[in-house]
Amino acid sequence: MYYNNVLETIGNTPLVKLNKIVEDVPGTILAKIETTNPGNSVKDRMALQMIVDAEADGRLKPGGTIVEGTSGNTGMGLAIAGLIKGYKCVFVTTDKQSKEKVDILKAVGAEVIVCPTDVEPTDSRSYYSVSKRLGEEIPGAWYVNQYDNPSNVKAHYQTTGPEIWEQTEGKITHFVVGVGTGGTISGVGKYLKEKNPDIKIWGVDTYGSVFKKYHETGEFDEKEIYPYITEGIGEDILPKCVNFDVIDRFEKVSDKDGLVYQRKLAREEGILVGNSAGSAIKGVVQLKDHLKPDDVVVVLFHDHATRYMGKAFNDDWMRDRGFLDTKPKTALDLISSHQHLPLVTVQANDLAKTAFDKMEKYGISQLPVVNESGEFVGSLNDNHIFKLMLNDNAVAEREVKDIMQASFPEVSYYEEVEAISKAISKENPAVLVKDLAGVYHIITKYDVISALAK
Repeated sequence: MYYNNVLETIGNTPLVKLNKIVEDVPGTILAKIETTNPGNSVKDRMALQMIVDAEADGRLKPGGTIVEGTSGNTGMGLAIAGLIKGYKCVFVTTDKQSKEKVDILKAVGAEVIVCPTDVEPTDSRSYYSVSKRLGEEIPGAWYVNQYDNPSNVKAHYQTTGPEIWEQTEGKITHFVVGVGTGGTISGVGKYLKEKNPDIKIWGVDTYGSVFKKYHETGEFDEKEIYPYITEGIGEDILPKCVNFDVIDRFEKVSDKDGLVYQRKLAREEGILVGNSAGSAIKGVVQLKDHLKPDDVVVVLFHDHATRYMGKAFNDDWMRDRGFLDTKPKTALDLISSHQHLPLVTVQANDLAKTAFDKMEKYGISQLPVVNESGEFVGSLNDNHIFKLMLNDNAVAEREVKDIMQASFPEVSYYEEVEAISKAISKENPAVLVKDLAGVYHIITKYDVISALAK
């Protein structure tokens, strides 16, 4: 069996049980992983549906141009469908989106226009305004408008919702998903509520977005709106696709928590997914007191981690924004700044003056001593040598083995800073550690002091 084209592979995505990341959460937590769609995103579903419906009613004609404002994933779905069906694509996005998202849209032949994030939706520079204007100006263009397009909701009502119902054999009690355009939560929520009105539909929102307060009070509060880093969820407008009637509650998740949990999904579950997935699963963790042991919770993971490698999975980017603990925790952290450098040692049979020269050349105050087989047999530090020289001017001509001290202790790479600090003293100014590649490095009291001072 084979598919006639890649569009036929959209849907029928897997449902996978989560374990470690939700070990303290009651119930069975299942992830609906949408990365197996051809565009690696749930947006493939609604992108195809919107095109099919636009073709059917004449809004999109042969040889036409698809125009849309997109954070990247909808654009990818539209671009793939456009390639197969013979349409040009022009996408407008914001400067908040990851470089990977922009590059991947260009890779499939789309033209991409980047607009500023921190402007009002009605501003002529906003990606809403620019995409709408281009849809009017470009001959033969169709402006998709995923935020208000009913085909967005329709796609999930006809495909995603039924899949989840069948995969859980109707046992689902909660559906949780990040909310952006609202198509996924509204389409899936409507279908599941029709099957069982008791199923809870939870939307995950981000700080800086209007959804949660509007849902709870009916007030569109502009004071709720401010820039945020989380991609793919939250809005500063109220898309027509968001059906607040099928949503039982919203839960806000911070930028930091969403990004940290995105990384945790990769490291604890082996699931490489995007920013909104991190926010969604953190939302479940935050709401664990509302769950019971026999509940079956389905959390939808929108897209793939490859769209975020320069952000969530870049330690420097995360650290610069205060999203990672900057204090080293283990021996591996302590050697990170000099792990690329070879360990400087001295042979037991070398003359002491060789050790002096190496200390001066490399600006170090201690040396591990090795034998001909490369085994550690002793150590030297500058204080010890200084004391010897005060009593014996000929120390420089003596062999290292005659004046060396005991070998530096060895610690494991996973040993924590506090334990390492206890192993270092006035008499013992350093320890040795073997990294994951089996290469030895030295940790001095200055490495520890620097770490503790951060």
